[in-house]
Amino acid sequence: MAVTSMANSSIRDFTKSNSMALGYTRSPWATRYVVVAGGGGGGGYGGGGAGGYRTNAGTSGGGASAESALVLAARIYTVTVGAGGAGAVAGVNGSASVFAGISTVGGGGGGGDTGGGNNGGSGGGANRPGFGGDSPGNGEAGQGFGGGTNGGSANIGGGGGGAGAVGVNAVSGTAGAGGAGVASAITGSSVTRAGGGGAGIASGTRGAGGAGGGGQGGINNDGSDVAGTANTGGGGGAAGNGVQPGSAGGSGVVIFSLPTQAIVTFSGGVTQTSAIVGVNKVYTVTATSTDSETVTIG
Repeated sequence: MAVTSMANSSIRDFTKSNSMALGYTRSPWATRYVVVAGGGGGGGYGGGGAGGYRTNAGTSGGGASAESALVLAARIYTVTVGAGGAGAVAGVNGSASVFAGISTVGGGGGGGDTGGGNNGGSGGGANRPGFGGDSPGNGEAGQGFGGGTNGGSANIGGGGGGAGAVGVNAVSGTAGAGGAGVASAITGSSVTRAGGGGAGIASGTRGAGGAGGGGQGGINNDGSDVAGTANTGGGGGAAGNGVQPGSAGGSGVVIFSLPTQAIVTFSGGVTQTSAIVGVNKVYTVTATSTDSETVTIG
């Protein structure tokens, strides 16, 4: 016998179930992301700041909570992985990373004898007194913390800010360590990214790199300063000599997760990998050859 009527309660239940399925079985898709900018380069004394860190899959940078849910319609979106900033006497800021309108600020370069730490996603560490003063860079709200001070001590710098903590201030005989980054398990295991770079010192104890890819600082330009780790947005370590260049910041990364039913294709200049994690497929974009690369979500 044909069904000619349906109870109002049944219609309501069907509508509710169908609405809940949106974002999980068909477009628009519920999307989780971690977007990290390139880290700042280390300076003569100040460590480079980490790249800005934004996510809706856990704690964001700068002590911010997770960002709002993101639901993406079937269309083309911009994706960019920011490069790390060059090491220099005054470290160079990193470059922005972008995914579907979510943009992060590159890490601030560390201070050298031409100035203090730069503002950025996380701020660069301060240079020695009298050459840029005790002036660390500030972090971007919701993305990272500021750099550390030089503590008023000569020939020493402050650590670069991390996404998860302020760069450590220098004390007599010990350069500031980089601030710690932020951990996320979006890829299926917990990984910490966006640590600040360690500061340098003329004689004494170098600053350690912050957890999450920050590079350690050097001692009097002895070559022991370390670049930020690629695809973490870690800040570069400082040289330990105010007129010598520090090490480069690490490149950023874009990670996003969609239900496995979504069809995802990338433009030719995108380097990426993917893996199934539960009911989702997680895409990790590690490089883009231009700032106009795209991902098409269908």
